[in-house]
Amino acid sequence: MTVDKRVTEEEVAAELADGMTVGVGGWGSRRKPMSIVRAIARSSLKDLTIVSYGGPDVGLLCAAGKVRRVVYAFVSLDTIPLDPHFRAARQTGAVEDEPWDEGLFLLGLQAAAWRVPFLPTRVGLGSDLPRLNPRLSTVASPFDGEELIAAPALELDAAICHLDRADQRGNACFLGADLYFDDLFLRAAGRRFISTEKVVPTDQLVAEAGTELRLRINRSMVDAVVERRGGAHFTECPPDYRRDESFQAAYASAASSPEAWADFRAEWVDVDEADYQRRVAAR
Repeated sequence: MTVDKRVTEEEVAAELADGMTVGVGGWGSRRKPMSIVRAIARSSLKDLTIVSYGGPDVGLLCAAGKVRRVVYAFVSLDTIPLDPHFRAARQTGAVEDEPWDEGLFLLGLQAAAWRVPFLPTRVGLGSDLPRLNPRLSTVASPFDGEELIAAPALELDAAICHLDRADQRGNACFLGADLYFDDLFLRAAGRRFISTEKVVPTDQLVAEAGTELRLRINRSMVDAVVERRGGAHFTECPPDYRRDESFQAAYASAASSPEAWADFRAEWVDVDEADYQRRVAAR
């Protein structure tokens, strides 16, 4: 019997629970699992800890009131340096923030993926990060006594990522320039979900990937697959589509006032995903 892991965005959101720590793959405003993020925003979930190389995934969920804490290396829209929804939530104290360096963040994911409590590094020494992030501490090397930063494991209750292609069993590939550490997010998590532009037969998946380097996501790392063309919109998902800059600008502008956010949310968040994609196509 062939395993078929396909589900809907709403079924993914229903697998999550209040207070969970959820990792989101992608990078900035690049290949984010936005259709699943929107489903979470529409749900009754609350008090989430979001772990991300952040972009609009973080900002949208903060604006929707779903987030208690953000663990992040940055929260950027790339062509807009800082997500204004996250900035507003952080400055008003609506969310707790836990800043990491990009390299430390990677090591935290790797430690969780390897099931070790921490990894040692020189990254962060001499900086304000240990002061700003109380989870970071130092450790002495058992070999020469050198003081190092201990990057604690970023253990995740769940992870969500968006890949270009997948088969129905959860094998998946990226077709753009970078995997953005999606493999580490999935391996660091207890429950693992991906969305994909298209579900294809395994033979076609291998052919489209073209190289094993692009086939870094295998079925043992994935519990469920959402098939959603345009599922990363408005972030970029090359080679399928570029970032929708005009839409991103409208999203950022919606942070200007509660009324602007309410209007944006009513038109672009509180609608089912099929309607969302129809509205995008009609713009």
